[in-house]
Amino acid sequence: MDASLYTYSSPMKGYENAVPLPDEIAEDGKSYKNTETGKLSSSYDKFTDPLRRDRRGGFDIHVYYLQSSEKQLKYAHELWERIRHEFPELRIYKFWEKPVGPHPTAMFEVNLFTPAQFGAFIPWINIWRGPLSVLVHPNTEPEPGQDHLEAEKRDHTSRAIWLGEKIPLDLSLFNSKRVDRPRAS
Repeated sequence: MDASLYTYSSPMKGYENAVPLPDEIAEDGKSYKNTETGKLSSSYDKFTDPLRRDRRGGFDIHVYYLQSSEKQLKYAHELWERIRHEFPELRIYKFWEKPVGPHPTAMFEVNLFTPAQFGAFIPWINIWRGPLSVLVHPNTEPEPGQDHLEAEKRDHTSRAIWLGEKIPLDLSLFNSKRVDRPRAS
């Protein structure tokens, strides 16, 4: 996806009048010392805007497997079961045995609702994904003048994170105004 199609707010928004940062190097000899404020970023407690904080969740995790590979099918099903055992607080969807929505291969989906869940699950799935590819994408509120399909397309492309091999998605579904398309987001 062409990132130049989108606009971006300045990362310094809200910090325009912040105290200048020190140039002092930390004890490791490589990193910079930062001014301690005594408080953590609010991003530790809640997802930053425009990430959704409703029943949809802030992030979708799609774990892909080749349905024609018995080895991947077995591994994916075992991983799905393990996630259900170890992370019962997460929303874990159906184990799809065929492509659905924009996803070109079989997959299953997990939703994350808090930064703590993201911080625990993403390192875990990075280690346990094995031979499978994983798409991590945000669920954001549409920006002014943007419809929900445009927001979903951006979430699945320029804002997406891939673990393993990147798999091309069927983005044509985000270009259609049809509402009768199969959905697994």
